[in-house]
Amino acid sequence: MIDKLKEITAHFESLETQMADGVLINDQASYTAVAKEHRHLSPIVEKARKYILIHEQMNDDQEILDGDDDELKEIAQAEIEELQLSLDTLEEEMKVLLLPHDPTDDKNTIVEVRAGTGGDEAALFAADLYRMYCRFAERNGWKYEVMESNAIGIGGFKEIIFSVSGESVYGMMKFESGVHRVQRVPKTETSGRVHTSADTVSGLLEAEQAAVVVVDADLQIDTYRASGAEGQHVNKPESEIRITHIPTRLVVTCQDGSSQHKNKAAALKVLRSRLLAAEQEKLSKERRDARRDMVSTGDRSAKIRTYNFPQGRITDHRINFTAYNLEAIMDGDIGGIIENLKLADQQFQLASIGD
Repeated sequence: MIDKLKEITAHFESLETQMADGVLINDQASYTAVAKEHRHLSPIVEKARKYILIHEQMNDDQEILDGDDDELKEIAQAEIEELQLSLDTLEEEMKVLLLPHDPTDDKNTIVEVRAGTGGDEAALFAADLYRMYCRFAERNGWKYEVMESNAIGIGGFKEIIFSVSGESVYGMMKFESGVHRVQRVPKTETSGRVHTSADTVSGLLEAEQAAVVVVDADLQIDTYRASGAEGQHVNKPESEIRITHIPTRLVVTCQDGSSQHKNKAAALKVLRSRLLAAEQEKLSKERRDARRDMVSTGDRSAKIRTYNFPQGRITDHRINFTAYNLEAIMDGDIGGIIENLKLADQQFQLASIGD
């Protein structure tokens, strides 16, 4: 491991040299790529340097053990035992940090929230989930933008689709895909009875134009006059776009933009991401393993989480994680849950390597 850590450290130092080069600074795209790799390696190198230093100290102590001074040998032996404990701890941490980095984790995402069972209450909870993700995005310094929405008159959404962009977005949001169940007294309930409703969330990898080729001949594009609340048509030009991908019969609509051109671009972005998600799901089924059953990152039919408002409790069923800070969660404080999901995923990967 020492040779590998020294190699990583040397590469990290070369990245620092490149970042200080005035020529690279003038090439924004190259500088961004180097800076991103530098950030990714930074925590690894920090622990790698500690690991190398401890290893060198142990080698020095081992030389003392080969000597003739019994008093120094006793001191060296005690130090070696102490250093070995530190080395063992660092080694376990290094194993996690050295797991292969999934480059898609750095990509942006398109999040689709849809009301499921529960009528108006499900639509209201869809709005709550949307707000939760917006607050989470703000906490992380990410940008978000609504691409399409289907609102109901009392403040909920039958469906809302929005893009999220920033650092490591997909690596966090991919864990949100699945069925989100809510248990609470609806605003429309007069008897105080707790209802159970459910919404579905899909965290789609935002497909780059080069990643998914969409042929114009495969598209049927229709335009309509955009509709407002309760289906009333807005008095403006036909700006709503509906795109049908003929080979797959996937249909995407968009009307939230101010122009037909903007709505078409947004609809195509959603379409490409859905096509990419469908291809990923196909590949996942072909190589399905226990990981997909343990920490689902794409099964949109699995119940992943329950939000119980009377008890102030939230439970993630994939890792049996329960917390009683539901108010903070609904205000976007979901980082702790996602970190636990990432940890479970890492532990499974480590176990798989061991097998």
